[in-house]
Amino acid sequence: MLTIDYANCLSSRVGSHGLEPDRLAEGGALCQAATAMTKKLAQTRGTGWERWRELARGAMRDEHVSAIRPIAEDVRSRASNLVVLGIGGSALGNIALQSALNPATWNLLSDDERGGPRLFVLDNVDPVNIGAVLDFCKAHGGLERTVFNVVSKSGETAETAAQFMLARTMLKDAMGDSYGRNIVAVTDPAKGTMRTICDNEGFVTLPVPDGVGGRFSVLSPVGLFSAAACGIDIDALLDGANAMDERCSDEALSKNPAALLATLLVELGQRKGKTNHVMMPYANSLYLMADWFRQLWAESLGKQHDTSGDEVFAGFTPIKALGTTDQHSQVQLYREGPNDKVLGLVEVGSFGDTDLTVPSGLGVENLSYLEGQTIGTLLNAEKRATEYALVESQRPNFTIHVPQVDAAHIGEFIMLWQIATSYAGLMLGIDAYDQPAVELGKRATFGLMGRSGFEEFRGKVDEGLAETGYKL
Repeated sequence: MLTIDYANCLSSRVGSHGLEPDRLAEGGALCQAATAMTKKLAQTRGTGWERWRELARGAMRDEHVSAIRPIAEDVRSRASNLVVLGIGGSALGNIALQSALNPATWNLLSDDERGGPRLFVLDNVDPVNIGAVLDFCKAHGGLERTVFNVVSKSGETAETAAQFMLARTMLKDAMGDSYGRNIVAVTDPAKGTMRTICDNEGFVTLPVPDGVGGRFSVLSPVGLFSAAACGIDIDALLDGANAMDERCSDEALSKNPAALLATLLVELGQRKGKTNHVMMPYANSLYLMADWFRQLWAESLGKQHDTSGDEVFAGFTPIKALGTTDQHSQVQLYREGPNDKVLGLVEVGSFGDTDLTVPSGLGVENLSYLEGQTIGTLLNAEKRATEYALVESQRPNFTIHVPQVDAAHIGEFIMLWQIATSYAGLMLGIDAYDQPAVELGKRATFGLMGRSGFEEFRGKVDEGLAETGYKL
């Protein structure tokens, strides 16, 4: 199972920049607060916007997996390409799961070697990127062997809607009346624009469950369908998530990884000024999990007002880095720049059969120490050395130990951070499940694009960004 080593966040290691160990002592204020929050989360789990907490177990899990499996198997049997149309929480989890659990060369393999489709996730409306992916699909397998997975609860997100309209027209032109078999929609099961479109056109659908926001949706059909279609073991993924959920239901702070992680980060942020939170995996396969974490942490905790309506400007800035790459890019800043960060290092225990051994025989004395060593050993030595250097500079850091990168441990990782986000929201006194700052930009986009009912925003945007002399 995943473990967290947090000694380097304590004052005994990093002096005044760390938390005093006695603040985490059993019976202390932080432990009592964690116990109270754990009880509160136990009462609210499965209700309102906390229905995501039920995704890995019980009836909700069974319902989703039984619905996903036959559709995924059908896609695996007949598609060379699977293109996910989504943005934010409708895309980041899909990308992260694929990067973590399938080879980096997945899309370069033949259909027979993969045993499932290539995966492309169009998470932006950059026309160059969209055009390149669509042209590739036409040339490699053709549109008849390309399935589009549109992920949108409402169907009204401008980026995803535009992508869908492009894909639908292209499929109709290529396949005629049978085009609908190449669209799988993950959307609201009962209402909304996309629901109406799917019902009218007979698309196969999977649900975005009620009470599951985008950034908490990766363990729902939003993330599980593309994973299953590409051969990822979604049962193992959910088993790992459920195991972490059980650990994070313990009322004792010392036994609850999510409560402990949230306590460390919020306390260091609020009391020690460490408002930038770096995630630095020492494995390329986990790098895009840091992208997924960034949305979860930023969108959930960055709030102008608390739940009482008072202005608080809460939140922390998540930053991604990659070990060892960013030892040669960012660690100079992390060690000698402003001491305003907590670094979360992610270490993989075993790379299994994929590890490589450095050969002997070069005959250069200064490099002989590498001979016979594995690349994985070097990677983890680099991590350990960076950890030591950070402590020497009194920079708080912790390590999440991942025994190996597989579906069960990725499920643990996802659930750990989702529950930690819930705890952090309670500690900050904010609503971790809304995103009001995002909505204004959406409405302004509608106005600029001429959507009826949003005309006022075009005027507001034009006035607010009126031409000035401040141009070169």
